[in-house]
Amino acid sequence: MAANIYDVLKHFNISGEPKPLGNGHINETYLVSDGGDYVLQKINKNVFHDPVAVMENVKAVTEHLKRKISEAGGDPAKGTLNFIDTVEGLPYCLTENGDYYRAYVYVDGVKSYDVAESPDLLYQAARAFGKFQNMLADFPAGTLHEVIPSFHDTRKRFRDFKASVEKNASGRAENVTDEIKFILDREDDCGVVIDALGSGELPVRVTHNDTKLNNVLFDENTDEGVCVIDLDTVMPGSLLYDFGDALRFAGSSGAEDEKDLSKIRFELENFEYFTKGFLVATPSITENEKELLPFSVKLMTLECGMRFLADYIDGDVYFKTAYPEHNLVRARTQIKLVSEIEQKLDRMKAIVNK
Repeated sequence: MAANIYDVLKHFNISGEPKPLGNGHINETYLVSDGGDYVLQKINKNVFHDPVAVMENVKAVTEHLKRKISEAGGDPAKGTLNFIDTVEGLPYCLTENGDYYRAYVYVDGVKSYDVAESPDLLYQAARAFGKFQNMLADFPAGTLHEVIPSFHDTRKRFRDFKASVEKNASGRAENVTDEIKFILDREDDCGVVIDALGSGELPVRVTHNDTKLNNVLFDENTDEGVCVIDLDTVMPGSLLYDFGDALRFAGSSGAEDEKDLSKIRFELENFEYFTKGFLVATPSITENEKELLPFSVKLMTLECGMRFLADYIDGDVYFKTAYPEHNLVRARTQIKLVSEIEQKLDRMKAIVNK
């Protein structure tokens, strides 16, 4: 076991001075130059309680992606993350104090965006996420660990929400009766995808589960989406989770915590660009999945709003907040988006068919 970060590097057969990299909120990340550039990360055990399972998932998925990219004549050094095994043959290093580190080759010639500066960036991001799904369509998703159990089990999320309302730990529930009713009125929506997965109407796939724009690396010259990163939450699930959650972010006209709800709209243009890019890259999509694409955006937005509102009622014990009403503001933006999506579902379905 390694005693310090320099001993950790020796286990990966890397030397050099680690320098902090990026502004991620989960894992500690360093850039190390040693003839080439490498990324060293300490896995956050508070978020991921089983780092070994995380790395077994990540390693299996990236090895599969490398084979697929090579078979298609692509460059696996740029098309996916390339993790480095330790001298002991493990995809992680365990230190004396119980910390887990991993290392991978730094991807050259790419950049990332936090906000879509043009509709074409949404199209490119969607192509990257769609290609990721398509290359993993034949991966045995059931062999992956469920690193965050019941993450998108919307039936369970609904039960947890009702329990939070009934317990009312913070005494705040009386102040948000309209918001609570909005969620409770949509109980039937919560079973649509999870039940279809259980019955086999929808295929169980490898899902990314954090399909934000900044988890795609873009070619620094062409802005083509070339690599999907941040694979810690890859698990078995539905393609609809990734599509819906991506458009929960990308389809909104405002920030997740925008206080002025008049600024919150669901942008059909963004939905169209993203949907086109995703479908172009995902020929493996089934008709049942395709039919539920618009609904998935509503479902993932409803799920997120439900979680924000439950946390507000619980007393802000899960999500970090900057002020007392922060979770309520977040919940209200998601509720406004769900209302907008419901009004536009027919047009969204027409876009998918087109």
